[in-house]
Amino acid sequence: MSWEAATSDEGAGAEEGSSGGQEGAEPPGDPLSERTRGWEGAFPLVAPPGMGNGHLMTILGSLRWRRFPVLERSMPVERRTFATEPETRVLACCHWQPERHSHPTVLIVHGLEGSADADYVRGTAEKAWQAGWNVLRYNVRGCGGTAHLAPKLYHSGLTSDLRAVVTELVERDGLPGVSLVGFSMGGNQVLKLAGELGEEGPRLLRAVCAISPPIDLASCSRAIAEPRNWIYEARFLRSLRRTIREKDRLFPGRYDLGPLPRIRHLWEWDNHFQPYHGFKDAWDYYARASSLPWIPAIQVPALIIHAQDDPFIPFAPFEDSQLRESRAVRLLAPRQGGHVAFCGRRQGDPDRAWAENRAVEFLQARQGGMG
Repeated sequence: MSWEAATSDEGAGAEEGSSGGQEGAEPPGDPLSERTRGWEGAFPLVAPPGMGNGHLMTILGSLRWRRFPVLERSMPVERRTFATEPETRVLACCHWQPERHSHPTVLIVHGLEGSADADYVRGTAEKAWQAGWNVLRYNVRGCGGTAHLAPKLYHSGLTSDLRAVVTELVERDGLPGVSLVGFSMGGNQVLKLAGELGEEGPRLLRAVCAISPPIDLASCSRAIAEPRNWIYEARFLRSLRRTIREKDRLFPGRYDLGPLPRIRHLWEWDNHFQPYHGFKDAWDYYARASSLPWIPAIQVPALIIHAQDDPFIPFAPFEDSQLRESRAVRLLAPRQGGHVAFCGRRQGDPDRAWAENRAVEFLQARQGGMG
């Protein structure tokens, strides 16, 4: 299997990662395993002094000021909408290389209540563009100022929009497959889509990378409801309330906002609003929208980057046998990194955004491996 338990402070991740004890179970010469295994990343994560705490890394990482001069000055952008189902369109900011069909393409998916303009999306986009990729910064349904493009809300397991966009890029635009990078909620979505596609995956997808993905939504819901994580839960709920009120303004009466003032936890939000997506309740939603059960079906090279000190996405699901026994998925699991932040020392990278650099590095390696 393809397993990497990287460490953050001893430089041992790349050297120790492929032992895992399951390699012998792989069929000899398995092409998928060979394409995923053997990639270990150029540098382990080394946290800067004073940022070894998961909460500090998460909060300071989200607050640090970043510039994207190449994205802002040199990358042409096409704002393109895709029809994904009746009454529903999604928006992507597309940065095409000259002669786009001769370049690989990556689509980047943001996290809960984020947008295509999130710093981690823009940082990854700039790195991929400079490496010669076409880049699509994707707004999940209704996000990034697009609430008017769809009457329905999004959710963490929503993959139908992504599938429609990727299919259009391959079948209508004639692109030779698309790679996906997802952050947090977006990471859960891209892994779930890759699993849902199964054997059809290689026709549409080249590789998948998920950073800080909530692969088991139930455990994440329980963790974020803990008192120590109140700051994250409160922030998400404030944003979700704004989102649903805007949706109600645009599409009056579609959702019952009566319980909104009484919702204090994300599981209460899910219990009330996820039935609009066909789920029975929050716990049915968590079971059916999580990507973990889909991981065994993934048939394209995949990388998961997840910090062991993530404050509200527990590490235990990443040790599940469904992931450990996957021949497609490699895990980079530094001890430090927080949630999405992964601020590292520069080492040989162009900046401190360790996970972004590893994601593009992985895609580059897989693209070369596929000829």
